[in-house]
This record gives sequence, C-alpha cells and structure tokens, in this order.
Amino acid sequence: MQRRDFLLAAGAIAALSFVPRVAQDVWNRVATEYPPAGGLSDAELVLVSAVADTIIPRTDTPGATDVGVPAWVNFIVAEYYTSAERAIFLGGLDEIDTLAIDTLGAPLAMNATEGRERVIAIIERPSVYERFVDRLEDSQRFSQMITNFLHWSVVERLMIPFAKRARAYSRLKALIVHGYFTSERVQKDVLRTVILPGNFDGAAPMPHGHEMGGA
Repeated sequence: MQRRDFLLAAGAIAALSFVPRVAQDVWNRVATEYPPAGGLSDAELVLVSAVADTIIPRTDTPGATDVGVPAWVNFIVAEYYTSAERAIFLGGLDEIDTLAIDTLGAPLAMNATEGRERVIAIIERPSVYERFVDRLEDSQRFSQMITNFLHWSVVERLMIPFAKRARAYSRLKALIVHGYFTSERVQKDVLRTVILPGNFDGAAPMPHGHEMGGA
C-alpha cells in the first residue's frame, strides 16, 4: 500500500470519532491566537511533538509537526477536556516519558527515531500487566479476589502506570491523526480536497437574466 493510500484510510477512520466543526474551529484558533491558558507545558508539548513526528513523520508528504498538529492538540486539551480528563491525560504523558527513561535512559524527545519507535511499540503491544489492569477494572469479582491477597496500594503501584500511559497514548494518537487530516495543508496537498470558496446559500438572490425560465 502506498503511504498516501494508508494516510487516506487512517484519516477516514480517525474522522469518525470527532466533530468536524470542532476540528476546524480549533485550526482557526491555532492560526490566529496565542497558545491557550491551562494547556500543555513546554515539556509536554515537546513530548507530544516527538510522538506526533514518530507516528506521522515527514516523507514525501509533510509530517505532523510540519502542519502544526502539536499546537492543535494543545488547544483541544486546554479547552475541550474537563479538568479530570486533562489530569488523567497529562499523568499518562508523564508515564510515557518515564517508560522512555527506563527503556532508553532519556525522555522520549531526546532519543532518535529508532528509540522513539521502540518505546511506542512497547506501549502499543498489550502487556500482561495491562491485560491484568483491564480485568481488574472489568470484573469486580476478580478485583476482590486479588485484593484479598494483596493490599490495593501494592496492586495500584505495580499496575496502574501501565494503564495510564496506554490510555494517554491511545487518545494522543487519535488526536494526532485527526488533527493531521483536518489541517488545511494536508487537505489540499495530501488528500487533494477541493475546498470551495464561500458558503452555499440556497436563498441567495440570482443575477438579473439568470432566473429560471428567463431568456
């Protein structure tokens, strides 16, 4: 499959879960406004940029950071997430960097592409720990059985970081892909979307001489 065909397919899938109007409104704000208050810190923005360029790097088409995806993600997190959602997401980003440090000895953004891909492969490959956490959350009976043998604080300390980073990465990946495919540059240069000027108005007056049935 050609990369452009893959991107078309991925973009179509990602677009199903987002409201198009929201995406375009955010892109308009990215183009005209300063970064939002309460969004990503400088370090978090660097991490998001590193993940974005690992998922959609620059090749014969622009990469995710080339079209401004990290800034778009910043607005979404700052203004469309609740405080609780934002806290969970940012905590998960911290866990991604922690994994990079444990695996490669440095935060994700400080590693070359090969190292970043290695860390992302670990996150995308469900581990026994993540499956364990999913079962804990899905089954009250299983959760009760485990906590009869281990204090919950021990289970939480061992298992929760795996789930936190997996959830944050999954959400971040969806945002990156959706932001990329709704950007004006990708719409025009990659997807070859024909953007019509102005808005259609079915009630607009017609110029003289073009009335239906006129000469």
